[in-house]
Amino acid sequence: MKTLPPGLQDHLDGGATTLCWCWKIVRGDGAVQGFTDHDMPVAFDSVTYEAVSGFTASEVQSNLGLAVDNLTVVGALSSATLNEDDLAAGFYDNAAIEIWRVNWASPDQRVLMRKGNLGQVSRGRTAFQAEVRGLAHVLNQTVGRAYGYSCDADLGDARCTVVLAGPTFTGAGVVAGATDARRFTVSGLGAYADGWFGGGRLAFTGGANAGRAMEVKRHALSAGIVSIELWQAMSEPVASGDAFTITAGCDKQFATCKAKFGNAVNFRGFPYMPGNDAVLSYPATGQTLDGGSRYGN
Repeated sequence: MKTLPPGLQDHLDGGATTLCWCWKIVRGDGAVQGFTDHDMPVAFDSVTYEAVSGFTASEVQSNLGLAVDNLTVVGALSSATLNEDDLAAGFYDNAAIEIWRVNWASPDQRVLMRKGNLGQVSRGRTAFQAEVRGLAHVLNQTVGRAYGYSCDADLGDARCTVVLAGPTFTGAGVVAGATDARRFTVSGLGAYADGWFGGGRLAFTGGANAGRAMEVKRHALSAGIVSIELWQAMSEPVASGDAFTITAGCDKQFATCKAKFGNAVNFRGFPYMPGNDAVLSYPATGQTLDGGSRYGN
């Protein structure tokens, strides 16, 4: 149940209303954007909500219990507001969103209707569609440690303790030639073993993608030629001469932690936990539970 400000309640009781929807988005990089379906900009709380943005939302249903309330927002892509490059760069991944019902004639009369995060985003040539997930979606996330073979720390964090700074685990290179925005050959990494940076992170420091990063799918060294393949294409074209830094990758296995990083003592997994074979095993015929023979052999 929503509690309305006294002024807004009086406005609704009057019959004729001047209401609009306002959407506030806080992106992952900290940028704040506002949109409204009114034909004039609306401003409150130091945010200006842009008009005629083509930003609309579907109907949302609220449920009892812990079910996640979802709705869909649809917006037009334009260079001035929401553009495809920013979406592709991941700036809107899990961005915080607030949906307000506002009296545009007196913006201090408003009520917060929904608050959550952007989920899956699909985009076309001129528009995008994004899922808005209610606050209850956080309850679906795993909290705490998981008992498993692989390490549950992130490479280089406080639990891992590996220091990535320095030439051993961080390299610097330049794009030599690009097949597309995901696959290219590079210079400056010839001293590293084949696959050393597979699973790592590449961050561009020059070119059209400066300041943007992507996970590395494959790092190959063959006949003196170093090639890089990313998991996803960069939002801008990759060109010869683009500079970047790249960090070593970790597959979170105990053998890799020990051999590649010399960090077995800080491995955060359980490599010797019994597997399904141990759980489903049973004594063989003629064997006691301690492995001896019932016949004295």
